[in-house]
Amino acid sequence: MKNLLQLLAENRRKFTPIESRILAKGNAAAIYLYDPIVADRTTAEWWGGICPQDFVPAVRALETEEITIYTNCPGGDVFAAEAMCQALREHSAKVTMQIEGYAASAATAIACACDVVNMTAASKYMIHKTWTFAMGNDVDLLATVELLRKCDQSMYEEYVRRSGNTIEQVSEWCAAETWFTADEAVKNGFADSIIEAPAANARASAKWNLSAYANAPRQSEPPEQPEETSITDDHRARQQQRIGMLSRLQIS
Repeated sequence: MKNLLQLLAENRRKFTPIESRILAKGNAAAIYLYDPIVADRTTAEWWGGICPQDFVPAVRALETEEITIYTNCPGGDVFAAEAMCQALREHSAKVTMQIEGYAASAATAIACACDVVNMTAASKYMIHKTWTFAMGNDVDLLATVELLRKCDQSMYEEYVRRSGNTIEQVSEWCAAETWFTADEAVKNGFADSIIEAPAANARASAKWNLSAYANAPRQSEPPEQPEETSITDDHRARQQQRIGMLSRLQIS
């Protein structure tokens, strides 16, 4: 939880409505996953992010034969990502992820729900063990440990299914917080091919502050800071209340 809040706080940006993330034309649709994955719309509006509350109904409403998810995502909430994954699994369209920057942490869960994963040569794919923050007595903490282990096991199984590697190898990579280059991701079965980078896109090439992660690749420039947005007192109070609740237990 602490690491997730750090990731969101250090990359806060203007909220982008779901309507601006999806472009459908004919039998094909494009979805732009260019923000962190967060639990709900309130969190998305505060920090900037994409949530299943918006993503799932938007995907289910698409009547297309192909969906391409253009991705530059530093990760986020694992349960939110799973809800988004299920919407993709249930859709009849062929789903392709095109990684144009980062697919890190929870974003790789979404990659595993896609039929095809393509990466640009300079993009990165990162897997790790799940995070959380917990308070309470020994029973509370042991329950949290057990939940983390279950979340890890679920992700290991998805990575094994996608890549064909052994669960021992996958768990070793996750324990080490492994950042794969595009070549390495293809070689190890997480991606299918390396593609030519598309024309310059400010969101696709946006840099992330990844200091919440232990082994993140260095960046030559800090991420651009978003313009300050006007936040109502009511919105601020609701979000502060939510942060207090999330501090008790949230996994990423």
